[in-house]
Formats: sequence, structure tokens, C-alpha cells
Amino acid sequence: MTNVLEDPSLERHFKGHRDTITSVDFNPSMKQLASGSMDSCLMVWNFKPQMRAYRFVGHKDAVMDVKFSPSGHLVASASRDKTCRLWIPTVKGESTVFKAHTATVRSIDFSSDGQTLLTASDDKTIKLWTCHRQKFLFSLNQHINWVRCAKFSPDGRLIVSGSDDKTVKLWDKNSKECIHTFYEHGGFVNHVEFHPSGTCIASAGTDSTVKVWDIRTNKLLQHYTAHSAAVNSLAFHASGNYLLSGSDDATLKIYDLLEGRLFYTLHGHQGPTTAVTFARDGAYFASGGSDEQVLVWKTNFDQLDFDDVLQSHKERAKSKDPPKVSDIPPRTQKRSGTPTRLDCRAELKNMEDEQPLVTEVGPALFSTGQSSSAVNGLTQEYDITTSDQCVGFESASRSRSSQNQSSRSTTQQLEAKSIPPQLSNTLEQIVGQLDVLTQTVSLLEQRLTMTENKLRECLDNQQKITLQIRPTD
Repeated sequence: MTNVLEDPSLERHFKGHRDTITSVDFNPSMKQLASGSMDSCLMVWNFKPQMRAYRFVGHKDAVMDVKFSPSGHLVASASRDKTCRLWIPTVKGESTVFKAHTATVRSIDFSSDGQTLLTASDDKTIKLWTCHRQKFLFSLNQHINWVRCAKFSPDGRLIVSGSDDKTVKLWDKNSKECIHTFYEHGGFVNHVEFHPSGTCIASAGTDSTVKVWDIRTNKLLQHYTAHSAAVNSLAFHASGNYLLSGSDDATLKIYDLLEGRLFYTLHGHQGPTTAVTFARDGAYFASGGSDEQVLVWKTNFDQLDFDDVLQSHKERAKSKDPPKVSDIPPRTQKRSGTPTRLDCRAELKNMEDEQPLVTEVGPALFSTGQSSSAVNGLTQEYDITTSDQCVGFESASRSRSSQNQSSRSTTQQLEAKSIPPQLSNTLEQIVGQLDVLTQTVSLLEQRLTMTENKLRECLDNQQKITLQIRPTD
């Protein structure tokens, strides 16, 4: 294994959003990158040269978070319109929408097996859903202000959440109880993440700090004050040795967790850096900012001990034994001559702005295992069960170029057929009544959860009393 370390380098530079980027995530296949924005759109960028990008239109307000499923077949999005969507990231743009909360949905995450969805909202709740048919499971309700972020642990047994109530909470998914609350942040908690081993959690806040805790001892392990403004986003490298953060101070910071120090300061965005993420294998990372740009960087510095550490994390994630919490292991080889802080400025002047052709896709609905035959005049069939769903689009788009005029005329004819005013008013009334019913159901769910908790406490107390008064032999 090579021991030569290089600086991170800017590889791609995507432009196409029309407002601040809120989130970015790599497809596990490393063929696509998804981004959400305040422009109410989700975009999927293809890494293959000359391939079009997809702009998915369907949300009625800002897209606050995006996440690829572990298989890469789906993209989940959370929005300020109080809904979440599951998209198939192909030209067909099929999606299913579900009313998730009674306020802005800030965060969405998949469990490692892809079976469960986790959402966090300004309605102060965290909710869990089945991915299949998006069936509601239960709520977690102990935060007293907006919940900005919630994430599954690698084994799916724990949940971490960060809130505007200035706390980070750790939850047991099975018992549905908060098992610990961290109060160390002096401001709102914008983002939380689990260490790949499941042993630690990290959080970022408006108090300009990044904190790392050991979840066995519940002790603060590391505390970084490298940023000069609010920290918006965090991501662990797959090896667990590095942590990436983005801030309103327009920089990205990379921390060497093994040596407990700032490793790199990266300058790329012209304005606040609002979203960061590492690829699943750690070879690349991406960032988004208020400058409406998505930057993709090559890591380059992750060679030491990476394969062994990553393999140990994968084995632990597959194990059915309870997770073991251990300290971050010491480095086997010490870096020599590496400065504590190294500034890197992205050389954008030598790169052409990458504004690929964009296919705008509407919110076509899908049901599990089915796909519609035509969306936006595009009749090419796609197999949504394959992992490489977008490979055929490049050649298909070329053969389809001669049909653009007919497609446009068909679209204009469809748009010309407006809905009668009476039917439109009736539909609006039905939608309004459904919103009221949804909010009522949400309140009933919260009350039912509270009742279940009280009943559980009563049963526990009764059992304790019974044990105390039981006569001895």
C-alpha cells in the first residue's frame, strides 16, 4: 500500500440549480450524484461524460435533504412542503409522495438494509416508516424545538438526532426511548452523523463547533473550533479516520481524528458551504453551497491503513452481535512533515463550468414493481429492477433528438386542455380536507404514543410492586 499522501483535488464542477444547495449524496454505484436545493428541485448528475443531468420536479417548496437508498435504485427527498418523495433516478422520473409531517421535513435517511425510512421535522418529531408503501411505524417526541437532522446507526439499532433545542439525542429504535441527551452545544444543532463503526457520533452547530462523542461512556472525545461561523453539514470518511465539515464561513474543513487536529482547509465555494458528503468508498467527496454550485473532490489523502479499517467496519456492520464501542485506534504509521493546517484553493479558473444538458422530469407516480410507459412524451421502456438504470439514456436521447418537435407539440396539446373551474375548486376543497385529516391523524399518533408510554410505565410499576409483595418461600 502506498504511503504517498496528496492534497484533495477538485474533479468536477456542476451548475444547474437556481438557488442554494441544501444536500448532496453519492449513488453507491458511483455513477451518479444527487443534490437538493431551495429551488424546489432535486437534480441527479451523471459522472459519465456527456450524459444529461436529470432535474426532478414535483415538490412544491424547497428540497431540504436527499438520500440514495443502499442499493442505489431509489432517491429519497424531504421538503419544506411537508412531504417526502421516493424517486427512481432515471429519465422516467417516477416517484411516490407521502405526507410525512405537519411542518417542514428537514432530514431523511435509509436504514442500512434499505427497509426503513427516518424523517425529522420542524414539528419537533422524528418518524419512522417502512420503505415499502411508506407505512408509518412510530414517532419519537422528546425534542422541544425543530429537529434539524436524524440518522440511523450503521447497524440500524440506534438513532441520533440534533435539534434547535440545542441538544443531541441518542435513541434506541427497539424500545423507542431516548437513552442519552448531550447538552454541550451552545447553539442550534444543524447536523449529526454516526461514525462508520457505530462507536461515536459527531455533531455540528450554529456555535461554530464540531463535537465528537463516545456513545458508550457518553463523554466528549473531541471538540473543534476551526470554523468562524455556523457549521452546516458533516460527513465521516468510510475509514472513520477523517471528518469533513462545511460552514457559513465559505470553507470546508477536514479533521484527522486519529491525531485530533485540523488537517485541511479547502476553499471552493463563493459563499456559505451548506452541504458535504463522502462517497461510500471514501475516494471522493462532494460539497454544495449558496453559490448554487456542486463541487466534486478527489480525496487523495486516505491511503494509510484504509483497507484494513474499512474491512473491520464492514464485518462489524454485518455482525448480529450487539455493537461494541471502542476508542479510535492509534495510527500504525505517523505522518511526518505534514503541517497542522493546510489551505487549498480550488483552481476553478482552469476548469470549464460543467453545465450538462438537463432533462426536466415531472412527478410521474409509480407503484412497487411497476412503471408507466410514457412520461413527458418519452416512450422508451426501462427496467427499474436493474442497478444500472441510466446507462441506456445517453444513446436513447440521441435517437430521440429527432422526435423533440413532435414531443413538444404533444405537450402543448395536453397543456391546452385545462381543468374546468368547478372541478378545480372541488379538488382544492378535497385537498384542504385531506390536509386537515392528516394533521388530525398526526396529533392522534402523538397522543397514542404518549398513552403507550404511560401504560408501559404503569405496567412496569405494577410488576415491581408485585415482586416486592410476593411472599418468600
